[in-house]
Amino acid sequence: MIEALGDFTTSPRVLIITTMGIVVGTGGVISGWVLLHLIALMTKIAYMGQLSIAGPITDHLPMWTVLVPIAGGLIIGLMARYGSDKIRGHGIPEALEAIILGGSRIGLKVAILKPISSAISIGTGGPFGAEGPIIMTGGAIGSLFAQLFELTDMERKTLLVAGACAGMTAVFGTPVAAILLAIELLLFELKPRSVLPVAAACVTAAIERSYVLTGAPIFPFVGGVAIDPVHGLGWVEVGLITGLCSALLTIMVYAAEDLFLKQKLHWMWWPAIGGVVVGIGGLIDPRSLGVGYPNITHLLGGGLAGMSALRLMAVKAIIWAIALGSGTSGGVLAPLLIIGGSAGAALAPWLPPAASGFWAVLGMAAMMGGTMRAPLTAALFALELTGNYNVMLPVITAAMASYAVTVLIMKRSILTEKLARRGHHITREYSIDLASLVRVHEIMASPAETLGTDINVGMAVDFFLDPAHRHRAYPVVDQNGMFAGLVSRADVLSWIGEDIPRTRLLAEMIDSTKTPVAAPNETISAVTVRMFTRQAPRLPVVEPETGKLLGIISRGDLIKLRCREFATETLRAHFRRRKADIIEKLPVIAEEQGSRAGTLHPHQSNEI
Repeated sequence: MIEALGDFTTSPRVLIITTMGIVVGTGGVISGWVLLHLIALMTKIAYMGQLSIAGPITDHLPMWTVLVPIAGGLIIGLMARYGSDKIRGHGIPEALEAIILGGSRIGLKVAILKPISSAISIGTGGPFGAEGPIIMTGGAIGSLFAQLFELTDMERKTLLVAGACAGMTAVFGTPVAAILLAIELLLFELKPRSVLPVAAACVTAAIERSYVLTGAPIFPFVGGVAIDPVHGLGWVEVGLITGLCSALLTIMVYAAEDLFLKQKLHWMWWPAIGGVVVGIGGLIDPRSLGVGYPNITHLLGGGLAGMSALRLMAVKAIIWAIALGSGTSGGVLAPLLIIGGSAGAALAPWLPPAASGFWAVLGMAAMMGGTMRAPLTAALFALELTGNYNVMLPVITAAMASYAVTVLIMKRSILTEKLARRGHHITREYSIDLASLVRVHEIMASPAETLGTDINVGMAVDFFLDPAHRHRAYPVVDQNGMFAGLVSRADVLSWIGEDIPRTRLLAEMIDSTKTPVAAPNETISAVTVRMFTRQAPRLPVVEPETGKLLGIISRGDLIKLRCREFATETLRAHFRRRKADIIEKLPVIAEEQGSRAGTLHPHQSNEI
């Protein structure tokens, strides 16, 4: 069956998955509510000995509180060793690993232990955010729900991501940024089949969270923005400096991890050792402990600036990098917002005059965009967090400047480096699949070498036994060029083994209805799927209306797509040069690529 061409390949089944996404969105809100209240409860128990979730920790901590993060780290280590080691880390790399390698399956044990371990870690002073754990927990809920039904890996992945992004929406009230996070980081595609269910989950979470959690925006910023060349340079400056800080943060985290790896102690003890540094950092600046959401409010309100902001940035960065490197449980978004916001506030005296907190907003977005390599997500995240869409232009400028710095000087982000260290490389560059654009007639071998229906079996056997005829299969046509079937070497060998009479006509031995074919206007992606599902290394190309044979396409011909892609990315020419001059170089490029892959020149068929 020839696939109908269209802009999208989405089927009505997306409606079923989208409905499931709504259910998963509710699960994300529930998990977000539970996690935030668990963190508040653990914080009160650890630092004030109270069974309460109300009220902040005091700004001045006694000396004994240095032991609290150590105790928390010890508990996390025990939970990871005797419960599940998947609770270690900040959640997003683990979610990526489940998507890429685990068939988007996350177990019930992780869904239960991850929020508990994160609540203990953050509640005992861990300098983390709740968003990484909730992304992992929400993803686990989506995955567990999907495992109740007969779904494909892609559908299960979609529901996992839907749960993860719904959890992020529940915590921060940022549904659009959560959808963009899915596109830029988790889905590895931009297709209606996956985006629609994720959007449904995020919208559901945004509506439901308004009834059970703080209303959005959670960090209001009402300052105005000046748009002129001087301020524009300031936006870029913040982005570039923050991008360098972002790269430094990534280096610090994995330097700390390498340091722990060199220890002879079992990794179970590492979080407790990291807790020593966290405890000392808490004595230096208590604001560096925990999620630190009040710090973001103070930064945006102008209450944190100068040396105070610089101290918070330094202490938070150091204890966060060491604690994360120790393998404890916690997220990255809130620390990045605080560190980036502190950097922007500290730079404010050397930047053009602006509203209080303006440069902190840019620092937040730039730090997140550069560190996570997700500038669009970071920009929309800052806008939704603050509720101030007037800062869109400066925010996207700073985020993109930071992104430019990190992609040029760092091979991997803080999220993908962990996967790379486990031997799993992923690419973050998404592009249109050339196989979905190119048509069969553009790369097929035409005219194809054929056999006639009027020859007999003996002549066909002699033909294939002749070394001059190198292909493994040939299409058969009648005297009018109409396709009648396909004959392969395997067919000839079976005829010899079955002692088929040599005088029998070839037309009696073949059946065109049993041979899969391709149409000239089909996409290469559709034909590739047909080759795989029908186990056909080559397909005759037949005009659907007339049945006339136009050519043949084999698996070897698919390398021509790579030649075309190679040419578009490497061939440079002055705009005054004729297009024909550029095209003249394509056979050379194709020959170079083909010789390395063992393929033939264009208009030849490589029968595999």
